[in-house]
Amino acid sequence: MEGSSGVKQVLDLSGRIRDNVQRVIVGKDEAINLAVVALLCRGHILVEDVPGIGKTTLAKALAQSLGSTFKRIQFTPDLMPGDVLGVNFFNQKTSEFEFREGPIFSQVVLADEINRATPRTQSALLEAMQESQATIDGVTMALPDPFLVMATQNPVEMEGTFPLPEAQLDRFMVRVELGYPTPAEESAIFQRFEKDIALPSLEPITRGAELSLMQKVPPTVRVDEPVRRYVVSIIGATREHSSISLGASPRAGIALYKTAQAWAAIGGRDYVTPDDVKNMAPSVLPHRMILNSTARLRGTTADQLVEEILSKVEVPIER
Repeated sequence: MEGSSGVKQVLDLSGRIRDNVQRVIVGKDEAINLAVVALLCRGHILVEDVPGIGKTTLAKALAQSLGSTFKRIQFTPDLMPGDVLGVNFFNQKTSEFEFREGPIFSQVVLADEINRATPRTQSALLEAMQESQATIDGVTMALPDPFLVMATQNPVEMEGTFPLPEAQLDRFMVRVELGYPTPAEESAIFQRFEKDIALPSLEPITRGAELSLMQKVPPTVRVDEPVRRYVVSIIGATREHSSISLGASPRAGIALYKTAQAWAAIGGRDYVTPDDVKNMAPSVLPHRMILNSTARLRGTTADQLVEEILSKVEVPIER
């Protein structure tokens, strides 16, 4: 599926997913669009914000909209890697060892409050997120397709949390922050739940087969050479900035490139503009960067540095 016809179908699908999710989530167009972008790019989503603003609700609504198998893992300090991946156990009836699949063997996996588990358990997701497979007791098994990890994370400053390792953060294609609702949105939330606090069950509006077809569209979106060099310049600037000790990796550059293509597609275009790159950079880059101690002491954030870089890197202009 190529060209404008494929882009039109992606535009239609993203609109249907957004409308369906907004039956339970008030507003949050940008967060939903970012989730769709990650889906189209076969990437994973990190939803980071304070408790109680709809992180888990968004993940559930997205899974129901996709008509995919769904499992939720509640990460806690005592969670073990076997609780995520699965275990081999001895069946006394058959006198044989059998494998009991863990919740990772699902198309959509909600890793709820992922940073409340220990680093050892967090790292159990690394192979699954990068290669869509899991290795248990030396045996490697493929995971379902499509496969999406949507992790929610509380702010690191909260008690009882463990910072995610850099290798794991780098495997999340986009980071989404929901933020507090506006007064109008909060009023709509009160009206929606004044009689019943239970969330309505959503009907799926797509299936895995259609989503797999749509995932083939973003790579066909045209990226001209000036825009490609613009992506390279932004990535390079993160590595050269005096306040950044670890800049964006090549994987981060690929993520920025691919998400810009997907962002153009859900906007109904078969070509990428510099604005597509600028729109995606704040969601793709900050969580992958490590600031030096001086910048952290000054209270500087990675988001601020990305905005600074975007303001300084020369934007290609169509001639």
